[in-house]
Amino acid sequence: MSRKIHLALHPYGVGGPGQHGLWKDPTVAKNASIDIGYYIQQAQAAEHALFDALFIVDSQFINAGYPAHYLNRLEPLTLLSAVATHTKHVGLVGTASSTYNSPFNLARRFGSLDHISGGRAGWNVVTSFDSGTSRNYGLDEHFDYATRYGRALEAVQVIRGLWDSYEDDAFPADVERGVFLDPEKLHALNHAGEHFRVDGPLNLSRSPQGQPVIFQAGVSEEGRNLAAQVAEGIYAPGGSFEDAKAYYTDIKQRTAAAGRDPGHIKIFIHGGPIVRGTDAEAERRAREIFDEDNDFDASLALLGRSFGAHDFSQYDLDAPFPDVAHLAERGGRTAATKIIERARAGGLTLRQVVQTSREYRRSPFAGAPGTVADTIERWFAAGTFDGINLAFRNNEDLEKFVDGVVPLLQKRGLFRTAYEGTTLRENLGLPIPANRHTRNLVGA
Repeated sequence: MSRKIHLALHPYGVGGPGQHGLWKDPTVAKNASIDIGYYIQQAQAAEHALFDALFIVDSQFINAGYPAHYLNRLEPLTLLSAVATHTKHVGLVGTASSTYNSPFNLARRFGSLDHISGGRAGWNVVTSFDSGTSRNYGLDEHFDYATRYGRALEAVQVIRGLWDSYEDDAFPADVERGVFLDPEKLHALNHAGEHFRVDGPLNLSRSPQGQPVIFQAGVSEEGRNLAAQVAEGIYAPGGSFEDAKAYYTDIKQRTAAAGRDPGHIKIFIHGGPIVRGTDAEAERRAREIFDEDNDFDASLALLGRSFGAHDFSQYDLDAPFPDVAHLAERGGRTAATKIIERARAGGLTLRQVVQTSREYRRSPFAGAPGTVADTIERWFAAGTFDGINLAFRNNEDLEKFVDGVVPLLQKRGLFRTAYEGTTLRENLGLPIPANRHTRNLVGA
C-alpha cells in the first residue's frame, strides 16, 4: 500500500492563540466553545471528509488575558464521549496532563472512551506548561522540566500496564460452567516507581484497538525524547518547510534509535489552510484574517504564557526586553528561550518583541485548490509530515478545503477514498499492541 496523508481536525470554537478576533466573526456562535452541538457538527464534517481524527486541546489555568476559547470550554473527555455517540469512524483524541492527573484515573477515562467509541480514542500526553496550574492542584509551584517529563514517561508506562490488566479472552461468560471471569487472565500491576505507586488491576478490559493511541506534542529536548520512546502520533509545530523537515527527520531518527519502527509514529504538522477560487483571493483573505486578529494588548498577554502566564503589562513597553529567563524553566521553555534569544540578538524592546511576534507570515497552505494541493503534495513527498492537524477559521473555510482540496488529493492517490477500518489504529496504519501478559506467555 502506498503511503497516504493523514488529516485531523482541530476545532477552536471562538478562537485560540493568535485568533484574537475570531469570536467577532458573525458566522461563529458566541457559545461555540461550550456548545456540544458545535463539536458534534465538526466531528461529523471531519468524518464525512474521511479525516483520521478530531483533536481537542486543553489547559487547566487561565487569566483574563487568555484566548477566548480558553476562557470557557468543555473538558475533553466529557466532550469526546458525547461526540462518540454521534460518529462511527473518526478518531477522538483528547488532551490530558500527566502532571495533574493520576495514572489510574487517566487509564480508566481513556479506556472508557475507547470502549464507548468502539476503538477510536487517543490520548495527547502533555506535561502542562501553564505554571499557574499548580495552584489549582494544591502545589506551591510547577514542577521543572526534568520532573514533568519523568512523570510523563512513567505515567504512560503505568497506564499502558493498566490497559493490559485483562487478557483478551479473560471473560468466557460461560453460563453452563458458571464462569464469568477466568481469574488467571486478570493481572495486577503492582507498580512502585519514582513518581507513582499503582497496584491495579484496572476494572476495564481492552478495546477493539487494544489500547488508545498515544499522541504527544513536545518540541523541547525532553519532549522529543519522550516522543521517541512512547508516542504513536505527534502534533508538531509546523512552521517553515525547512523547520518541519528538520523536526520530522529528527523524530524519526530518535524513534529508530529507541528501537522502534519509525513508521509507527505519525507526525502531524499544524496547518491553517485558506482556500479560495484564486491565489490572489486567498492572499486577500489571509490578510483580512491577520488584520482581524492583530490586537497588541491580546498579543502582549499571550506572550506571557511561555513564561508561566507572566504579566508583561507591568513593564515599560519601550525599555529593553525584561530579564525573565528564570521563568522559562517552569513554563514553555522552548518558546520562551527563542523569544529571549531574539530579543537579545536584536536589542529589542518589549514593544518590538510583541510586534515581531505579530508580523504577517503567509501560510504555505493558502491559495486556489490546486495550489494548496500542490504544496501539500510537495511537503509530504519531501518528508516533512505524515499528516496535517487542520485548524479552520470557520465552517466556510473547512468546506472549501473539503470540497476543493481533498478531491484533488484523492485523485492523486494521496488520501483515502474510504476508511481502512473501524478503529483509529487501523486508519492510521498502526499495529494493535500485544497484551504484555499474552506476549510473555508466547515468548516463554
